[in-house]
Amino acid sequence: MEEIINKVAQSSLVVFDLEDYYPDDHVVDLDVSQWLAEGFLLRETDFRAQLKAMDWTPYEDKYVALYCATDAILPAWAFALVAVHLAPLALKIIHGSKELAIIEWYQDILNKLDYTDYFEKPVILKGCSKKAVPNQVYTLAIQKLIKVSKSVMFGGACSAVPLYKAKK
Repeated sequence: MEEIINKVAQSSLVVFDLEDYYPDDHVVDLDVSQWLAEGFLLRETDFRAQLKAMDWTPYEDKYVALYCATDAILPAWAFALVAVHLAPLALKIIHGSKELAIIEWYQDILNKLDYTDYFEKPVILKGCSKKAVPNQVYTLAIQKLIKVSKSVMFGGACSAVPLYKAKK
């Protein structure tokens, strides 16, 4: 019987897996409606008192997504005031959804990565994720990879879709 050879393992293909950088519990969201009367009405004195009394330590070294879960109409300073309390502890504060904060997380990570392992090599941008990597992050990653790689495919080694090939 002929020996089965794993050609993928023997190839120079390099896998770039965005799950390796997934933030897990490093990105959290914070709903400002918890400090509003009935979730809708901002009473400045109460709002300030609640922010002052808040334990902010759970947000230390986190990317924090500030949002309001209700349809309350809030002045811009309300979010800015929450940010004043978060700023000494949080890594980054985003006004928006948790998904937006995850995208910001990835943007910062991708900007800091060393891409020398991918230099002039065929790369597979792994597309099958167990974690909820936002689609926009793949767009961010491909922009980095095409600057250094020989080619980029999307998916897995067994079923990759060609995306980019460097011109000779």
